[in-house]
Amino acid sequence: MKRSTDHILTTHGGNLPRPAAFELLLADPVGNAEELERGLPDAVQYVIDKQIACGVDILNDGEYVKAAVAYAGYIRSRVSGWEDLPIDANIPPKRAGVGERDRRDFPGFYESGLWLSGAGGPVRPGFFKPGAPAVPTRERVCTAPITYIGQRAIAQDIEALQRGIAGKPDVEGFIAALGPLSAGAGARNAHYADERDYMMAVADAMREEYKAITDAGLIVQIDEPEFATSWMFYPDWSVDEYRRWLEFAVEVINHGLRDLPQEQIRFHMCWGSGHRPHVHDIEFRHIADLLLKVNAQAYSFEASNVRHGHEWRVWEDLKLPDGKILVPGVVGHATDLVEHPELVAERLLNFASLVGMENVQAGTDCGIGSRVGHEEIVWAKLKAMSDGAALATRRLKGK
Repeated sequence: MKRSTDHILTTHGGNLPRPAAFELLLADPVGNAEELERGLPDAVQYVIDKQIACGVDILNDGEYVKAAVAYAGYIRSRVSGWEDLPIDANIPPKRAGVGERDRRDFPGFYESGLWLSGAGGPVRPGFFKPGAPAVPTRERVCTAPITYIGQRAIAQDIEALQRGIAGKPDVEGFIAALGPLSAGAGARNAHYADERDYMMAVADAMREEYKAITDAGLIVQIDEPEFATSWMFYPDWSVDEYRRWLEFAVEVINHGLRDLPQEQIRFHMCWGSGHRPHVHDIEFRHIADLLLKVNAQAYSFEASNVRHGHEWRVWEDLKLPDGKILVPGVVGHATDLVEHPELVAERLLNFASLVGMENVQAGTDCGIGSRVGHEEIVWAKLKAMSDGAALATRRLKGK
């Protein structure tokens, strides 16, 4: 991907608002499958033009195809080998639920169901009707070889993005794809000899999607929030125990990235987009060195989140390897308030002062299309990000 000594480049986490007509079709993605396929190029062109108008340099397709289902759900139509089976009460659950460490300290909040309301998305916290969430009765289980079957789908994604950026030499395109952990770590293995064999098989399957993207000359963003959020799934682990698990996780991720060009790989991690306290998030200082072991050129992570905005100081002690790029989130998805460009510039200057301007790109904490209340706010946040990046660039150049 591009490196710039001229100005701080801008990008984002992936998910963006969709045109109204396309949104209506997504209400019934199966019944409207043909119309969705025909409408995809125009929808992608719309979101590309909007990103360019906001000053985004490294842009994507808005994740429109993935938006019809829950965050990780799109992979179910592209990878076979899993089944939804009734939960067997005699088999202990593989891991705890989302935000389990927080749940123990905030039981009333979780019992209210308010954590299901998102971070400012379509269901607003103020209008959410409290009530305990339904207890799950089914679980995802690997019962057959994990096999990638999404060749046609990823080819369509690639074609739509390539068509949208054709003739626009000043921008680069990326496509987000699930990391192996987010694709498969939550499912129970009932087919492979052990968890290692199972997760390596998931990585092999996901590699086909990654390779299709890089073979097309595009950047692949490996979406792996579970790199940090798994700390919540194992609430009784110590930091040392979690780091040992992350060493294995890095091995799995790199297995999926083997022999792919690092300059076309961006790795995204976050602490989850849930509307919850986050007081027990794993601290960045405990995992940042392991993050750098992932074979990617750029690393995207939350940095405007109020629980993690101070953690830019990690880079005072941790050296960024040569050729690597940091993509801190300088605008967030946890609030509808639009960040001031001066605040964005301040955040970028903090990072640039430690690792150099050419090694920093402005990003968002996570995908903001389905988490911010209205699309007008999304575009305003992206514009504030690019304006702030321009301010930071001028100040750095002035030095």
